[in-house]
Amino acid sequence: MKPTVSTTLFLLALTTAGCASQRAAAGTVDAPRSVTDAPSTTAPAASVPGGATGGEDADHAMADHAGHEMMSADGHEAMSAGDHADHMGDVPATAGPGYTVADVRFMQMMIAHHEQALRMVALAPDRDVSRDLRSIATRINISQRDEITMMEDWLRRRDQVVPDEEQKAAMKMAGLLTPEEFALLEAARGEEFDRLFLTGMIQHHQGALQMVDVLLNSYGGGLDDLVYKFASDTYADQGIEIDRMQQMLAAVPGNEAR
Repeated sequence: MKPTVSTTLFLLALTTAGCASQRAAAGTVDAPRSVTDAPSTTAPAASVPGGATGGEDADHAMADHAGHEMMSADGHEAMSAGDHADHMGDVPATAGPGYTVADVRFMQMMIAHHEQALRMVALAPDRDVSRDLRSIATRINISQRDEITMMEDWLRRRDQVVPDEEQKAAMKMAGLLTPEEFALLEAARGEEFDRLFLTGMIQHHQGALQMVDVLLNSYGGGLDDLVYKFASDTYADQGIEIDRMQQMLAAVPGNEAR
């Protein structure tokens, strides 16, 4: 006997509520489904201290993710396979139990993206930078180094390729500094370094938000719980850092004339 419409809706509501409870217990901050539709310099309006979520945007994001989890694995693999393909070079990625090709490619690409940020912050100690810049560079160094370790471990546990240096160099990602831009930063000192670093890192963080947007708008993107939480936290944390760096950039002497 087929369930009635009322019964079906009740079961769907239970599934969505169960997903929401799991997210709340894990302390997840949910990103909106489209970063490009939101201001690129702010954290999601749905996020609140402590990782809780509220409001209609959070409800929509949660229901959307619940819908991802209810899709078939075959559907995820087929529909997400081409989302990042043009940007990955020859790095292989396959779907598996509880995760999709989009999840794997997001983790592979974000490792390379984070590594350029680490190269940037590594310059700060020897460039006579401001105290505020030194502080945010230290924060970025600690958080992104830990996240790289997490992403590499996630890939290895699923027998996925951790990209090597040649593969990472072939990836195309939003927000990366060009070799020329990095050379200018490397040569700068003092206030000029502050200005170039902040300009470059704001651009870099905005690129990471675009990568989250691509993931969460890919079919099956964010199926894995850890990938979804990491993407959501990246959106929230780096949005906050963008706001802070924009304030710092406005305070660099002489910057208002540029």
